[in-house]
Amino acid sequence: MFDKLDDLVMRYEDIMQELSEPGVSGDQKRFTSLMKEQSDITPIVDAYKAYKKNRQDIDDSLAMLENEKDEEMREMLKDELTNAKKNVEELEERLKVLLLPKDPNDDKNVIVEIRAGAGGDEAALFAAEIYRMYVHYAESRRWKVETLEADEIGIGGMKSVTFMLSGSSVYSIMKYESGVHRVQRVPETESGGRIHTSTISVAVMPEAEDVDVHIDEKDIRIDVMRASGNGGQCVNTTDSAVRLTHYPTGIVIYSQTEKSQIQNKEKAFALLRAKLFDLEQQKAHDAEAELRKSQIGTGDRSEKIRTYNFPQGRVTDHRINLTLYKLDKIMDGDIQEIIDACIAADQAAKLTKMNESA
Repeated sequence: MFDKLDDLVMRYEDIMQELSEPGVSGDQKRFTSLMKEQSDITPIVDAYKAYKKNRQDIDDSLAMLENEKDEEMREMLKDELTNAKKNVEELEERLKVLLLPKDPNDDKNVIVEIRAGAGGDEAALFAAEIYRMYVHYAESRRWKVETLEADEIGIGGMKSVTFMLSGSSVYSIMKYESGVHRVQRVPETESGGRIHTSTISVAVMPEAEDVDVHIDEKDIRIDVMRASGNGGQCVNTTDSAVRLTHYPTGIVIYSQTEKSQIQNKEKAFALLRAKLFDLEQQKAHDAEAELRKSQIGTGDRSEKIRTYNFPQGRVTDHRINLTLYKLDKIMDGDIQEIIDACIAADQAAKLTKMNESA
């Protein structure tokens, strides 16, 4: 581990040297690449420097204790020694986490697809509520939210909604939301006061660029048509809606959220690229059964990951056995505590696996 850390420190110094050279800012691509690498390495280098400083503090305190006669000074040195040892232990664990292999998709934006499952209108209402929960959460993190596709029902619910979240390392945070979300509550239409259980599915897909996915024009059919449903003066009067059909996979994308056919086409292709990229990711995931052992849950889209129980005001994440009694705040977008717990559990599982294979 320490050889790798020493190499990273040398690489960090090389980057800083290169960034200080006069001509580097003129090459925007190179400059951006170096700044990105510097940003990735800095937390590791800072933690390693703090680790080495505390190791030096331990050596200094031990050396001074050997010769120090004054009892008050000895007590002070012992306190410093204890603190330095504690810091070294904590920094060692932090460095292990920082050196864990990084998911290559972590820095990407995401496309989130929410679909109502079992439960009819109640599931559609819950899908709309979960969509609003994610929008509020995204706003708290200053992410950009862009709706790509929405199939609404008249009572305020959504059969499905697809949207993009853009910001800093969005996938590294949102990837833990994929799976089946279950709601338990008494629907407003239920006269007998019985608790119903409904489900929705959430798919979080990393945004795919052209370099990630190649789409052959021969494999695509593009249809344009008039948008349906409620809208402004251009909706239903111009052929602005776009439908893409991908023959090899059978994926059909329909986009009508924009007044411009060009914009709807761009959104449709962005969603298609993400779906195709996600299919490849899922194939790789299924092929590497061992990978599931180092993940929170199975990673399957069909896995029930969370229950929202309204009568008891609680939310339970089944993958990590976490229950929180603040349902109202969570539905208003306060999901950071759940995500932090998932990240910590994921890192712990990967550390355990790394130690076992060491």
